[in-house]
Amino acid sequence: MEASPNIAIVKYWGKRDEKLILPTHASLSFTMDETLKTRTTVVFSPKFKQDELWLNGQKMDLLDKETRERVVQLDLVREKAGMKQKAKIASINGFPTAAGFASSAAGLAALACAASRAAGLKLSPKELSILARRGSGSACRSVLGGCVEWTVGKKIDGTDSYAEQVAPASHWPQLRNVIAVVDAQAKKVSSRAGMKQTIATSVLYPARVASIPKLMQDMKAAVLAKDFSKFGELTMRDSSNMHAVMLDTWPPITYLNDHSKEIMYAVHEYNQSAGQIKAAYTFDAGPNAHVYTPDDQVASVKKMLQEIDGVNRIIVCKIGSGPQYLKAGHLLEEDGTINQHE
Repeated sequence: MEASPNIAIVKYWGKRDEKLILPTHASLSFTMDETLKTRTTVVFSPKFKQDELWLNGQKMDLLDKETRERVVQLDLVREKAGMKQKAKIASINGFPTAAGFASSAAGLAALACAASRAAGLKLSPKELSILARRGSGSACRSVLGGCVEWTVGKKIDGTDSYAEQVAPASHWPQLRNVIAVVDAQAKKVSSRAGMKQTIATSVLYPARVASIPKLMQDMKAAVLAKDFSKFGELTMRDSSNMHAVMLDTWPPITYLNDHSKEIMYAVHEYNQSAGQIKAAYTFDAGPNAHVYTPDDQVASVKKMLQEIDGVNRIIVCKIGSGPQYLKAGHLLEEDGTINQHE
């Protein structure tokens, strides 16, 4: 199973329920294509004594707070399938982990799809989204392709909080995400910890939550109309708003660095020179920039980014169609043997 991350244009930041991972507000994203991907294989067997996770060739501690959500997903799958077999998971990321690339979204979406399939379950997109959400909030959007909305929901049990596709990948084929990598190291404050801290201490956060319904309405209209100028403005404004509430958190949380700020300035100068918005930055919980732009602007946007000090790699993605089941290239054999892979 391969899944790719989604990059939000209306950001998810904050939970109303930590255990069920229910958001305080709705969010909207585009799922990326296979340029950024996580590959995951899951095998259940009565021969396994305990659950195991192998990430990028290294065995991980499933009791660690950053990985134990995998067990939550496995337990939910076992419950649905009426089985008790332990599982072995092997996963590889084709891009940096925990650096603002939404690696958790790709990884937990891939796990939800792979584990449910390995257990013989045939889950609907809604059910897959809810399962993925229990591992990582943003993962609920990566089980679908194109433009995806995560509805906030009202029910205490979370059964009405899941992702739905707003538009397929084919809707806006000209759209690109030009990623400027300035720091691929793992962030010092996890998104999970940062969200909790923001809700507890930021005086600006309630205003953000109150503004989201109107923003969602306007953003979906811009996407459906393929109005890049409006889409670009709203995307940049929302990114700045989220990072403003992070900075307003106490102690302050700063994911952006000086290189990130230079990219912001450069994008605005680029748009001023063009006389209209032709490029739009957005930053997840990390310093690396995701610059949305039409395909006819990619070459000039890349040139602009390459001239910025600190940009050490550029990746260009299209909009993706969601998780893909692979017939070959599995990371595990049925007996749990790990296959060699590039």
